[in-house]
Amino acid sequence: MTAEQKGQRILQILSAVFIASLVACNLIFQKFFILDAHYTIFVLSVGILPYPITFLITDIVSEIYGKEKANKLVLSGFFASIFTIVILMIADSTQAVFFSPIDNPTFHKVFGLFGPAVLASMCAYLLAQFIDIRVFHFLKDATGGRYFWLRNNFSTLFSQMVDTASVLILLCVASDMGWSTGLSWERFPELFVGGYLFKVSVALLDTPIAYLCCYFLRKRFNLKIGESLK
Repeated sequence: MTAEQKGQRILQILSAVFIASLVACNLIFQKFFILDAHYTIFVLSVGILPYPITFLITDIVSEIYGKEKANKLVLSGFFASIFTIVILMIADSTQAVFFSPIDNPTFHKVFGLFGPAVLASMCAYLLAQFIDIRVFHFLKDATGGRYFWLRNNFSTLFSQMVDTASVLILLCVASDMGWSTGLSWERFPELFVGGYLFKVSVALLDTPIAYLCCYFLRKRFNLKIGESLK
């Protein structure tokens, strides 16, 4: 197996984890929980749990494979999510038989209320991920490929703030328009602060993971600091 083939295989694995994490976010987002982190208490959707993984992978792909591959990964995740929504809509429109362990109301309650929430989530996702990639590569060019920790953290922290704010704003606006989102402006500050602080915490904690992954991949493919696979 050539180095190029090995690189593509690793990219496929990263892409699979990225897309699975993104789709999972949209499937489980309706459940909320409280997380006591000692220094603060987070009120979070369980959909936020796998979401930081997508930014970690985006930064790794940006660093090793370049901006174009990272953008393609983001678009692949978007289309995978849209396809999942279509499948859910079709499944929700069918009628359960009398012996089905999951009846129509239960299935609809879990999977049928995805319209405004997932639409807001996907709009915020595209905006935040493309901002993350642009800021990451701007800092990479500005620093000559040095200070990976700077572009990894700053791009993620900034884009996560945009993501958290935009999805909540869209959901609150949708609620004002009469759509059932379960979110009002009164809950905005609590959910924004909790969601963003959680993402910031995870982003800081995953920095060593990003360093290790990039170090391993650079060594495997004999890449210099700041160099990407062609």
